[in-house]
Amino acid sequence: MQKISPNKPFLLMLYGFPGAGKTYFARQFCERFQAAHLQGDRIRAELFESPRYDKQEDAVITQLMNYMATEFLAAGLSTVYDSNALRSVQRHKLRDLARKAHAEPMLVWMQIDTDSAFAREQNRDRRRADDKYSAALDPSHFSDTVSHMQNPSIAEDYVVISGKHVFNSQFSAVLKKLRDSGLLTPSEGGSQIAKPGLVNLVPNPAAGRVDMSRRNIVIR
Repeated sequence: MQKISPNKPFLLMLYGFPGAGKTYFARQFCERFQAAHLQGDRIRAELFESPRYDKQEDAVITQLMNYMATEFLAAGLSTVYDSNALRSVQRHKLRDLARKAHAEPMLVWMQIDTDSAFAREQNRDRRRADDKYSAALDPSHFSDTVSHMQNPSIAEDYVVISGKHVFNSQFSAVLKKLRDSGLLTPSEGGSQIAKPGLVNLVPNPAAGRVDMSRRNIVIR
């Protein structure tokens, strides 16, 4: 499959609870787009044999990721910044970084309920590429991370995708946002947009016991 190439490089920032699926989305996105995947958790694991996840270590990771992002963007390569942009001040700095490199910043907000996000955190499989470098969060650390998150304001300009949707649906929403922002031609990536399929919301009585008193559901 030929990768999609934008009209102008962009910096894709990710925001969402731990376990929302940010790394999963970033990896698959970069498999379809001409973009570099900067994975903060992997960089940390490569640099530190026993990561402490303290402020000093975070500062090193951030500085390195910002440097790499600047170099990629300046070379005309779009970049997915796979490190949770928790606070508005962080996102503001990343937007400035992108614009100084003559690239467009874009924020993707992956929404999911906290219970589902924490359940995913507890069921990570370190044999999988997307889970291999993730930090193990207990309930206390998970709650602490969530409590420090600052949701994007309307002024920040972002696209919302569901952390529970399949990747094709997520990708379609981001692709539309890129088109609306003028970063893609109207035809670019058109074949990769997920088309909604028909879903039978009313069971077939022949399939087994069915409560026929329930009303049919119609989506318009």
